[in-house]
Order: sequence, then C-alpha cells, then structure tokens
Amino acid sequence: MDALDIENRDALLAYLWDQGRVDRAEHPVMQTLRGGVSNRTVLLRRASGEAWVLKQALAKLRVPVDWFVDPVRVHREADGMRVLAALVPGSVPGLVFEDRTHHLIAMEAVPDPSRNWKEMLLSGELDREHVAAFGTLLGQIHLQSHRRDELAARFPDDFFDALRLEPYYRYSAEQVPESASFLHDLIDETTAIKLSLVHGDYSPKNVLVHQGHLFLLDHEVIHWGDPTFDLGFSMTHFLSKAHHLPEQRQAFADATLFYWQAYRAAAAELVTPELEARAVRHTLGCLLGRAAGRSPLEYFGAQERSRQQRAVLELMRRPPHTVDELVQGFIERILA
Repeated sequence: MDALDIENRDALLAYLWDQGRVDRAEHPVMQTLRGGVSNRTVLLRRASGEAWVLKQALAKLRVPVDWFVDPVRVHREADGMRVLAALVPGSVPGLVFEDRTHHLIAMEAVPDPSRNWKEMLLSGELDREHVAAFGTLLGQIHLQSHRRDELAARFPDDFFDALRLEPYYRYSAEQVPESASFLHDLIDETTAIKLSLVHGDYSPKNVLVHQGHLFLLDHEVIHWGDPTFDLGFSMTHFLSKAHHLPEQRQAFADATLFYWQAYRAAAAELVTPELEARAVRHTLGCLLGRAAGRSPLEYFGAQERSRQQRAVLELMRRPPHTVDELVQGFIERILA
C-alpha cells in the first residue's frame, strides 16, 4: 500500500473515502495542527458537527538533532486510551478508529471551546483548580493501576527508553558530563522499579481545558514502570515556568507544591518518603533534560538554559529529599 501523509489533504480525503470512514459525497474541513514533534496531527470537522483528531506517528521526530523512534508506538497510545478511559473516565478523548498499516489513530476532538493548558500557563493564567485537578488525575492513574499484573504485561517499557531515558537523561549526561553519575544512577533505578502505569508525557502541553475540565492527550509513552517519573516530568514544567516568568515566580513555585499536595492526597496509599525522594531526583533529571537534552524547552533562551543547568548541577551534588526542599533550593539558585 502506498505511503500516506495525512497532512496532504487530498490524500487524507481519498483515504477516508476508500476506508469507508466518511461518505464519498462528504468533504470534511481539515486543519493541520502544529506543536508536536513526534506526529502528524490533523483536526477534521464533519458536516454533522462531529470532529476528530487524526494522529500519524513519525519515524524521525521534528527536533534539531536526529531522533528516531518506531512509528508503531501510536498503537501503544491507542491501547493507553482504552485503559485510561476505564481508569479515569471522562478524562481522555474517545478512540474512533486505529489503522495499523498507516500507523495512525483517530480520536474524538475535545469539545469547543477548549484551550491548551501550556499556552494558558505561559500567558500567566495560573488557576489553582486546574493545578489541583492535574495532580489528582495523575494520582488516580497511578493508584488505580498499582500492582495490576495484567497491565504490567500489556504495557512494556519498550518505547520509554527511546522517547525519554535516552533523549532526556543519557543525552544530557553526554552534553553535561558533571551530571553523568547522577543520571546514570537514575536510569538504573528507574528501569528496576515496576509499580504502576506511567503516562510518560504528563505535561501541560498535553492537556486541553474545556469548561474547567482537563482532558489528557498524547499517551504514546505509556508503560509499566516507576510512577515518580511522571511526577518529575510534570513538576519540571511548573518550575521551568517559575524560572521563565519572573513576575510569577512565586506563584509557579507555590503551584508546584500545591500540585504535589493534590497528588499526595489522591495517591495517599502509594506515597512514602522514598517515593517523594525519587520524584525529586526525576525532577532534577528532567529540569536538566529540558535545558540540555534533545528536546529543550522552546521558550528558553540560551541564558535561561545555562542558568537552569547551573542550578540543577548544584542540587544534584546533594539532592533534596522532599519536594518542599527542592522548590526552595531551585528558586534560590535561579535567583542567585
């Protein structure tokens, strides 16, 4: 079968006709969505009012350095959507169809009006209810999936290394040799711990807000592993915005703590001092990864990347054990 590029609107329409997904008399409105690095993404609106988002996985990701990942990962996302729909009903869009030949999926579009939470945060719209919901949702995912053996077998970590450990930790260790010992120990620790489902891309950019409700997107890195990676990956975004937006520095620092408190309340049965300390170490690893890894934060300038790298290296020498200590130590070093 010929290769399909869903960003080619004529080719996509012909495909939908041939597959019987839409009637041949129908000409849906199509819009290419930008922002992601790992997929082609198209919003399709039908005359009936039904709207879909189609995603097709890329083999080579759209970043400045070479980064290749098997496109079959999009089918892991489809399976993740099925499971998350049962674990946290109403928090992920419904799956419409899956095509294993062309490595694409279609899902229901989040209803209008909806806004991307990352864009809201960068514009200064920081709502504590959104932060609490974000922490609660992650806690529910981890708690509801905890020690369920059938999920462990269903979600191996085969894409996690290529999409997270290598680009965020190994690559950063090469670029910043002073971090290598810390990061390699963190990799070894992470691969040895298998406790729950891990979303793997738990970030404000993967959240749409509709009438105050959060919808979680982009599940291709979902796997069975250490839940503290999700905590570190997500807290990194609050702290990086505290760094980037000086006029709201304290608000984002407070949001990090509030997020952790919401998670801790939702997943109380899982939270231990050791889990918190691992979450802190992953936050340090991801903070460095977003400054020196394969996918640096696009809103950081060179000076911010350098400052964040310097602050994290200092903290890595004597890692904090609690989230409170981490937030205080990071903000103090950003201000120094």
